[in-house]
Order: sequence, then C-alpha cells, then structure tokens
Amino acid sequence: MPYGFCVPIRTLRCLPPGGHEMTHEDEDIKRLLTEAVPLLTPPMDRVGAVAARVRRRRQRLIGSSALAVAMAVALGVGGVQMISGSDAPPLGTADDSGGQGRWTSCADVVPEMTTAGPRIGAGDAVALPRLDGDFTPVAAVICELKTQQRPDGGQDGVATERRADEVDALVTALRLPDEPRTDGHCTLEGVVLPWLVLVDADGRWVRPDVPVDRCRKPRREVREALDALPLTTVATRKVAELVSAEAAAAGCKQRWKDVIALQATPEPDASRKALPEPFPAGHQFRVCVYEVLKSEPGTGNFVYGTVLSPDHRTAIEQGLKAAGSAAPCSARASRFALLWSVTSADTQTYVELDGCHRIMMVVPPGGPIIAQGDAALAELIGKP
Repeated sequence: MPYGFCVPIRTLRCLPPGGHEMTHEDEDIKRLLTEAVPLLTPPMDRVGAVAARVRRRRQRLIGSSALAVAMAVALGVGGVQMISGSDAPPLGTADDSGGQGRWTSCADVVPEMTTAGPRIGAGDAVALPRLDGDFTPVAAVICELKTQQRPDGGQDGVATERRADEVDALVTALRLPDEPRTDGHCTLEGVVLPWLVLVDADGRWVRPDVPVDRCRKPRREVREALDALPLTTVATRKVAELVSAEAAAAGCKQRWKDVIALQATPEPDASRKALPEPFPAGHQFRVCVYEVLKSEPGTGNFVYGTVLSPDHRTAIEQGLKAAGSAAPCSARASRFALLWSVTSADTQTYVELDGCHRIMMVVPPGGPIIAQGDAALAELIGKP
C-alpha cells in the first residue's frame, strides 16, 4: 500500500477581512489556494475570505472530504486537496451527518467505487474529524476497487469490502498528535490511502482524521498499523469489465490511445518514398483493431485482434511498403489498427482504417514516420 506525500508551499502573509489573526487552518487553506489557482492581484482579501468560509463550512461537514468539497463550491476548482491535519473539528458519525444511520456496507455508503474507486489522497484523509475518546472503535472496514483476473483471461474491476476486528494498534496510531511541521525539505511521493471506516459496538461509524508527520504525510505508525490489519473480505461485486476475453486471447489491450490523432499536426517527410522494413524477419506480428470512443476522443476500444498468418502478414507488408508520403488531410479516423511484434513492443505501426488513411511507424530511438495508406490496405488490415 503506497503512502507518503508532501507538497512544497510558498509562505503567504496577510490578514483576512477585518484584520483578525488567522488560525493555522486559515493559513493552510490560503497556501493551498495560492498553489491551486492563478495568482491574484493585491489586495489578497478574497483569499482570506474564502479561507474563513471554508473553515466554517468544514466544521459542519464530515463523512467525506469536506474541505475539498467546500473549496470546489467556493472557487469552482476541482481536484483540490488539503495538506494539513491540525485544528480538526469534533468527531462526527453517520447519525449526525446526513442521517445514514448505522454502518451497512461499502456498496451503500461509497457508491463512487463503481467509477474511480474509493481511494483518497492524504489531503482528504487529514481533512476528516479527529478521533476522540467519546468513540470506541471495535472494527475497521476498508472499501477498495481491485483488478480480478477471470479464468477466460479477461479482467474485471471488483469492489471489495474488507473488515478487521482487531483494531487496537490502529486506533492507538490514529489518536497520536500531528508532529510539528518541518522547515526543511520533504520528498514528493504520491499518496493513496484506503477508504477507511471505524465502527463502534453500536454500529455507528466514522471516517477518522489521519495524524501527519513533519512533512504532512500520514505518520509512520498509522501506515504500519494499516498494513498489519488482519483483514477478512466480507463482500465483493463486479463493477466493470476492464479487459474482455477476446482482447486477452488476442494479446491486445482493451484500450489504446489513437496515437496518430494525438499527433496534433503530424508533419510528413516529403523526401521519403517508403517506410522502413515494417515486419523484420524472425518475428511474429499481431494486429489489434480499435474503434475510437465518441465519449473519449483520442482513445480506442478493442474490436478484434489476431496474430498474423504468413499470408496475411505478406499482404499487409506489401501494402505498407507501397505507401508514399502522406497527403494533407484533417479528417479524423473512427477506427485504427496497431501492428506490433508478439515478442517486442519497440516498433509499432499504426494505420487509420478510415478518415485520412495515414500510417505512422514508431521506430526507437527516432521519432514517428508518417506515410500515406489507402482504403485497400485498411480493408486488408481491418477485416476479422
């Protein structure tokens, strides 16, 4: 489980409207906003006002990343994370934050696991309420989204709920204070923490704040306690197919970038008359055909794939060798193919199966080479 996160923050000195002294939390919020949005021209009153509003809003919200939500509402800035664990609000439970009642399941409480997965950044974790003495956990629940291999070779995204009933070490670690912030350098590892819930004997639940070290990373004691939890899986459910059995059998990825389209304006080489040797001897080659997703331009979803037979390989090779310099064209292809060696992905050849019918060969260490294909080559490559 990867941990550790620290962000270098510029020092910002100013008072909010009214001139009152700012809390540590206000200072943290202002530093964050300075990093997250374009610099504002003096005076900086807007930043101070937003920091104060966020602090008040944070005290009323629990059970999710309250601080991130408040900032997104205030400024329209998405994906912001707070990197402070000080001045936490009082402990809250599901009973007084949305009326969700007693703990039921990850599926009920964390529906977002069906998309991005319930994994959170360090900033979200430290924006939660601090665990105090009025709440006595007897269990910990972790909600996760994992990859599961199927017997047919495909892969699924599976939502899991795991539970541990031995939580003394974790609770002790979570009750530790934050360490003083360092004035020195900190490393910049990315951080992901599990979506953690503590449950008491009455079934009430809370997502606890995570104490941080001198670099504002989760304290080592918390990371070690999480790693040592004796977790048992209590529920699993499939939420998405990540790789189809057909893509796995063909040796193709389920999704692949439309590399030619992502070359903003590929420049053809007018002096070049032919592509380099497309299929070096001694290698088997496979073809993977993708359809560009309308919902995600620039990304293709697997249609079909196969390892080329000798005859099919020869016919495609002749078509590639006959390609000349690319003609000017701005049409977007709806389907493309990737040709590459079964044993090595160093050389890749992309062919648009409609649109401009361009060919792109990527031969390291040089840059991409653009050529002009045609409908006959596209039909030869694109047929099952």
